[in-house]
Amino acid sequence: MSQHPPGRARALFAILRLFFAQKPLALSAGIGLAVVTLVAGIALLGTAGWFITATAIAGLSTATALAFDLFAPSAVIRLLALLRTAGRYGERLVTHDAALGVLAGLRERLFRGWAAPEAAGRLADRPSRLLFRLTLDIDALDSLYLRVALPVAAALIVAAGLIGAIAVIDGTTALIFAALLLGVGIGVPLVALKAARKPARRRAHVLEVLRARAVDLLAGQTDLVMAGRLGAQRAALTAADARLTDADDALNRVETRIGASFTAASGVLLAVMLVLVAGLAQGGGIDAPIAALVLLVALAAFDPFAALRRGVIEAERALIAATRLAPRLRPAAPPPAPAAPPPGLALRLADVTLGHDALKPGGARVLTGLSLDVPRGAHIAFLGTSGAGKSTLLAALAGELTPQAGALATLPSSLLTQRTELFQDSLAGNLRLAKPSASEGELYAALAQAGLADVVEAQPDGLESRLGEGGIGLSGGQQRRLALARLILRGAPLWLLDEPTDGLDGATARAVLAQLTACAGDHTLVLATHLRREAAIADTLVLLAEGRLHTVARRGAPAYDALLTGLRDD
Repeated sequence: MSQHPPGRARALFAILRLFFAQKPLALSAGIGLAVVTLVAGIALLGTAGWFITATAIAGLSTATALAFDLFAPSAVIRLLALLRTAGRYGERLVTHDAALGVLAGLRERLFRGWAAPEAAGRLADRPSRLLFRLTLDIDALDSLYLRVALPVAAALIVAAGLIGAIAVIDGTTALIFAALLLGVGIGVPLVALKAARKPARRRAHVLEVLRARAVDLLAGQTDLVMAGRLGAQRAALTAADARLTDADDALNRVETRIGASFTAASGVLLAVMLVLVAGLAQGGGIDAPIAALVLLVALAAFDPFAALRRGVIEAERALIAATRLAPRLRPAAPPPAPAAPPPGLALRLADVTLGHDALKPGGARVLTGLSLDVPRGAHIAFLGTSGAGKSTLLAALAGELTPQAGALATLPSSLLTQRTELFQDSLAGNLRLAKPSASEGELYAALAQAGLADVVEAQPDGLESRLGEGGIGLSGGQQRRLALARLILRGAPLWLLDEPTDGLDGATARAVLAQLTACAGDHTLVLATHLRREAAIADTLVLLAEGRLHTVARRGAPAYDALLTGLRDD
């Protein structure tokens, strides 16, 4: 990544703020339960040591044995054991539920950010980017709270409590204990974090490569076989998997060294505390049971920091994800509503300049000086060669592209793109993308207008019939009619159609166009096309050439017939 550490830190804190902004009570409660669990475990070990030592000393004489209270310490030990178990269960339940809820919210926010005007066009250049951001990167943020923020906060709170408790007994002992505990507890993870950075970055990159190659292998098997590249693609996938294994092995070695470091440090701390406690006991500062309690507390003192082992391994991946996602997760300003055209018009272009990089100063211009008024209810077709700017103009009319200059005013519109975008869902689910609140009656009414109601009614499950990926289960013409039904259901007065029958055979295309004109009613139709059969349903033809409106011809004029004749009829 090209980000500097300050940028990474800002991204990290920005993501953590989003976490706690969504579920502050649950995430804070998770940290509290983690602290309770750790404290209960350490206290249980220390109290048990004190109890065993005190009991042994009390048993040296009959008088002390009879006077010693066995029941209160036993009750405390049982309470601590129950508290540790309940705390661990509650911490796992609360933290995982909260983290999953936060990640679901972040996933939705990220998707809405990519669905904003102009973002979708940029995403189309690399469609796998959204998939990786929604899956790999969002999943990586799970570790940010569960394996980094939670154990760090809990470890520091518990460490502060332990130091304070020992300070009550002896200040010098507490200072030495604090220096060893915090020095090792913070130092080892920091050193390990640096050691894990390179393999973690390599793992993050290889994981995306592996998934991309697996998707290419599954989705492009036919093309790969025809090109004789199936074996090469399998080999590339195997090589990526081997690199992923190497990165995992390197990270596992770092994790093992962290555990070994804490084990060694725990022995050193215990030895140091043994010397200090022995000196205090010899000087009469503490008795034997308290000395046993302090030693056993020191033995378990590194347990909170040992929970950071996995967090150190996954921290770099989470930082990469945070750096990528933080800019996209900022609340985006709502796009300005399109200006309304004058009464009687469906759209107006006034000296408009359009380009693909409208957000960048001096971005490439595709169309310049566009000025045109389209009356309500008109049928107009924009013609031109490939690259003339037809789809760019429709994107601007749909609000997906901001003009670089000039003024654009339109009625609310719906865009039917060249591809029929259907999802692996029910027919009803695909239709309700246009109107989530639509009733079954409204869905069937839209299907009837699109000429697809009979097909749906013939299905055993009707509207609940499932489609495969990309609309598998329907023919090309049926898929187009379903997209048309979605357009009808949306109810926008301006329909934008980008080559609506491209890829369909002649008979199917003519049937779809007939259905389209029959259900258009008083809607305004704006088509982008290079086919005669599509242009023929328009009352006005507009030729885009040399980056401008070259010719405007209305039905009945010689120029109209000339433009129509010049188109191919596939």
